[in-house]
Amino acid sequence: MSVENQTLARPMAPASTILIPRELYAIPIVMAVFTLAVAVFANSFWLTAATSAVALSLSVTGLAILYGQLGLVSLCQFALVGVGGWVTLRIGHAWHPPFELSMLAGSAVAAIVGLIFGIPALRLRGLYLALVTLMLAGGFQTIIGAWGFPDGGAGFLGRADGAGRAMLPRPDIAQGSVPYFVYVSLIATLGLLISQWHKVAKPGRAWALIRKGEHVAIASGVNVLAYKAWAFALSGFLAGIAGALLAGNVGQLDGRAFTAFESLDLFALAVVGGVYNWYGAVIAGLLLRAVPALLTDLGIDGYVTIGIFGVALFQALATAPAGIAGQIAGLIERLTRRGAKP
Repeated sequence: MSVENQTLARPMAPASTILIPRELYAIPIVMAVFTLAVAVFANSFWLTAATSAVALSLSVTGLAILYGQLGLVSLCQFALVGVGGWVTLRIGHAWHPPFELSMLAGSAVAAIVGLIFGIPALRLRGLYLALVTLMLAGGFQTIIGAWGFPDGGAGFLGRADGAGRAMLPRPDIAQGSVPYFVYVSLIATLGLLISQWHKVAKPGRAWALIRKGEHVAIASGVNVLAYKAWAFALSGFLAGIAGALLAGNVGQLDGRAFTAFESLDLFALAVVGGVYNWYGAVIAGLLLRAVPALLTDLGIDGYVTIGIFGVALFQALATAPAGIAGQIAGLIERLTRRGAKP
């Protein structure tokens, strides 16, 4: 039987059948195994570090959409994490709603700010866009250094001193360290699923055309302005959720942790972890928090991570543009092919 006849002989799937990419199955399974392992074996120190790492993986996921799908270098992603955390803390201290409402409000504001930050991307690309977004991150560093994060003080920008500082309560269902880690992992899993769905659905196809060339995208009927704005808003939304989860992890945030350098660090580790595979974001989050925690645990100055991450970035750009996740994916593919041979 010829190839054409074999194709015709295959049973056709019903029109209502929805083909779900295997990544959408893999995300909850892998995250569940990872969450269980950390919850069972990690002590309180590593549990706190893992919680922060998983939360920041959402921010890296948003960055991967911009860089991995559109080829846009945004260096203000950590500032958007700060925006989400600031709004979450402000609303939480002012009106004491359920944590989820404060988190959604913070992520919505971060999405709007991310959209505003993305306006230069409508005309700029490459180095110019990177410089503009880095300046925006520096502007946020200046503002947050002057205002600080809300800590229970009176008024919209009120600050409390000493013992008067209040901590943001965690969700009612996740008061302890282990329950909160599971809670953060669940939220991160949902965020990863949303991001991955965008990549394989219509927005992902539109972003791929835009990356290939805006003239090509326009000729294909893609609204370039709308899909770029969509990407920046989604990236900001995910970063805002990360900021809210970080605020819930320790109950408050420190403005000194949201410098422009942190945005550079986040972008570098996104490249090292891998922006083309969903688990690259989790790897980047672990590198960003687990490596400094390991050095601290060993009594080594945390600033050593600057050199380590610099070498890792150079190695990724020179020999592994797909990052650690891409190398893992390549290894799995080779092993699968070898196992499939008779």
